[in-house]
Amino acid sequence: MSSLRKWWRCEQFEEGTLGRRAMQGMPRIPQDRIAVLIGVKGETRKALQEAAGCRGLFVDSESGDVSVRWGEPGSYDPVKAMKLPEVIKAIGRGMAPSKAIKLLQDEYFFRLVDLKEYVGKRSNQQRRVRSRIIGSQGKIRKLIEGLTNCEITIYGSTIVIVGEEVGLDLAVDAVERLAGGSEHGSVIKGLERGSRRQKLESRSLGYIETKDEVTEDFDVLVPGLSELSSRRASRRLKASQIDPDDSDDVASALSLAEDESISWEEE
Repeated sequence: MSSLRKWWRCEQFEEGTLGRRAMQGMPRIPQDRIAVLIGVKGETRKALQEAAGCRGLFVDSESGDVSVRWGEPGSYDPVKAMKLPEVIKAIGRGMAPSKAIKLLQDEYFFRLVDLKEYVGKRSNQQRRVRSRIIGSQGKIRKLIEGLTNCEITIYGSTIVIVGEEVGLDLAVDAVERLAGGSEHGSVIKGLERGSRRQKLESRSLGYIETKDEVTEDFDVLVPGLSELSSRRASRRLKASQIDPDDSDDVASALSLAEDESISWEEE
């Protein structure tokens, strides 16, 4: 029996029968990723367990089956409970645990692109598409990651992409277009346009959010500024002006004086 198998058996025994009954199944991981998920002396497994807030995380070193036991309702974050399977799947598909664990955060999401949907099961075609996405010395993948602020991992026939929502959509679109045969130049140009648009939208939102704060800051620098602005906004109309909201003023302005009349003539 291997040391990994002994480790898992020991953990399972310590949790007992009740723990096994309350376990939730996770995605199965490939054999060559089991040691990565467990880590040296179980450190990676423990880190994932603490980050997710679960009572136990268990790995079968022979089958690759993964299961987790949660505590009582209210003792853990249900959102993390929903997102933990994605963390396990990302690690199983080649992503480093330090990157995959970001998925437990609310703003990070997971997408998987299967190259089989584009070139079938032919290994030589899958290899060709992987090369297109990676690029010479990894330049294309790094460029996509840099423009979208995403993490991209290629493992076998699958591509795992992790990032925030807007950047994730851009990265997935770029990878799918490359897998479908689009030219590198057009894909990168599209990414650059999308990245610029994203930055402009972020700045616009930032301006809207901070506009009120800036007004408050000016009021601190110039005491009475907001009061003066309020007085100007609510100042009385001059005698020569008509208040459009006052029906009496409007009616008076439209009525004719005694010495006034209206006549129509044909040209």
